[in-house]
Parts: sequence; C-alpha cells; structure tokens
Amino acid sequence: MFKNQKLSIIMVLLLVVVSAQEAVAQKKVQKFTVSKVIPHSAEEVWKIVGVDYGAVAYSHPKIMSSDYVNGSLKAEEGAERVCYFNKKQTRLLKERMLSYDPENMTFINQVFQADKFPVDPKYTRGIYKVEPIDDGSCRFVFNMEYRTKPAFMGAFAKGKFKRLIRDYAISIEHYIATGEKVTKENFRKVKKAYKARQKKK
Repeated sequence: MFKNQKLSIIMVLLLVVVSAQEAVAQKKVQKFTVSKVIPHSAEEVWKIVGVDYGAVAYSHPKIMSSDYVNGSLKAEEGAERVCYFNKKQTRLLKERMLSYDPENMTFINQVFQADKFPVDPKYTRGIYKVEPIDDGSCRFVFNMEYRTKPAFMGAFAKGKFKRLIRDYAISIEHYIATGEKVTKENFRKVKKAYKARQKKK
C-alpha cells in the first residue's frame, strides 16, 4: 500500500516537472509573420508553394536542391522533403507537412531534422498561406514559430529568418514570371531587378 502511494507521488512529481519544463520551453518560442503581395494569381503561387512542395529549391535563394523523402511522392498530409543548403549536402533540413489544405491554399510545415542548424525541431514550424486578391495578384502569408539552440539566440535570429522569407517571396515572383531557377549565384541580380520595379511604382 505504502509503496503504491510512494510511486503515485513520484509520478505526480514527474508530471509536474515535465509540465513546468514544457511551459518554460514554450515561453522561449519565437514567432513572426511575413506577408507580401505577389503580382500573380493565387493558383500560380500555390502551385509553387504548395503543390510543388518537393521542388522548393527552384524558388528559394538559399536551398541548392530539394526532393521528397521517405516514400513521399507528392504534396499531401504527411509528405516529407529534404532541403540541402550546400553542394556537399552536409547542411540540410528535413520537413514534414503536418496538414495540407489545397482548397484554402494553406499547409503547416514542421521541421523534424535540423542537423547543423541551431533550431529545435520540436518547436519549429511554419504555416504557409496564399490569399487571392484578384485574378492577377495574391497575398503570400508565412507565419513561423521556432526555438533556437541555445534558446537565447532566438531574438537575434528573428531578423535573419524574416529577411529569408521576404527573399523567398521575391524569388517566387521571379520564378513564376521567368521560369528561371533562383540560386545563391543569381539572387542578387533577381533582388536588384525587384527593387528597380518597386521604385517605378
């Protein structure tokens, strides 16, 4: 009887400790939103962002190559992709679609393997959404939440992550307009052309 009571007390204490640790971890999660109007139809942007999930490297200035992994063949709930950030494929992220809603043009993307990147996969995910404006334009919205390792780096990393997503949105626009793959090498030219267009407006 006494042993059972003691075991119960230990279990309760463990649950309290785990819950407290989880609460602390959640407090250290950083969040931000990037929203950008893209002068192409929502269907065109959704095809790049959502439907062609495994081919993100074609429209991302930092990703050198990407593909489906672990038996995934197309964008759907549970689909997984790998994104390589160098030619040797030693810097990579593996991601999984937690949800996929093509009707509303949105999905949730979870990092499940971060390798050398200083983020905690358990607390790192993005919500992609494409919102139609009219026949020739839409709004790309990206909500991200993440936790860095170590956690104190989170606030410092936020600006860099936001710039990366803004550059991604510029790259989507360029890829749809030209069909040219965006790379680390040509992105400076792509961004310069984008800024020139913005000045003319």
